[in-house]
Amino acid sequence: MENRAHALIAGLFVICFGAAALIVAHWFKGDSIEHDHYQVVSRESVTGLGVQASVYYRGVNIGKVNRIYFDPDNMNQILIDIAIDGSIHLPSNIYAQLGYQGITGLAYLQLRNDTEHTKIPPEILPEDARIPMRPSLLDEVTGYGQNILNNVNELVIKLHQLLNDENQEQIANILQNIGKVTRGFDDIANNLQPGLESFTRLTTESTILVSHLDDLLNEINESMKKVNQQDGIIDSLTNSTQEIATTIPQLRKASTSLMRNSQSLNRVLHQLEENPQMLLFGHTESLPGPGEAGFIAPSGNMQ
Repeated sequence: MENRAHALIAGLFVICFGAAALIVAHWFKGDSIEHDHYQVVSRESVTGLGVQASVYYRGVNIGKVNRIYFDPDNMNQILIDIAIDGSIHLPSNIYAQLGYQGITGLAYLQLRNDTEHTKIPPEILPEDARIPMRPSLLDEVTGYGQNILNNVNELVIKLHQLLNDENQEQIANILQNIGKVTRGFDDIANNLQPGLESFTRLTTESTILVSHLDDLLNEINESMKKVNQQDGIIDSLTNSTQEIATTIPQLRKASTSLMRNSQSLNRVLHQLEENPQMLLFGHTESLPGPGEAGFIAPSGNMQ
């Protein structure tokens, strides 16, 4: 009986221990999640990236790095196997970059895409597809820094060549010549000073002359206003012209009458010249001429 009791107790203990182990294993395992697998292809160094490193997409942790190895077909490429949550659908224009966690040097994969720059939504990336890796911001900065250092090194070499003994002597001569030219400009400025003072006086006199011309123009304008105003000189000249125009026909009539009278006076004077007795005896009647009544032919022989 005691052996059976011990066996029963041992069996219950095994059963309870197994159930507890299953519960603990399930708790450590967590929820069962299906994963999609992809390969990231990199031609750059992946320093700091390790297995089980996190994979982020737009700042969200969506998977892990399962394996990192060289491509057997191309040793210049590094293949990174990643497992992504199966509920996440990656676009076909996805690419990867390395990100770094603070100053620890540990790296993670950051997936990015250019969907915000395209109006047409891209297709869904199929499983087991390859994702290209682009240089990270740190790699670009490092490359730019290396280029800057190379340029600075070349600049230092050229400056060293420029500042050798021979060039330093030439630069000293150039500075001396510049000093001579500067002194020459000072002499020219001193010579030009009297001319500038004369020009200043001329400008002042020109200003005074312009002010006098303005006064003269104002006086001329006032005179023109007086000339053009009512009952002014223009109106007087207009009235005089109208009166002259009215007087001209009268003068023309008077001149015609004067001409007639002068013609009559000329006839009278002509008659007095031919017959002065007319002043004493008056105008005598003229004898009838041939064909008129009372005409008497003169006596004498007719030949």
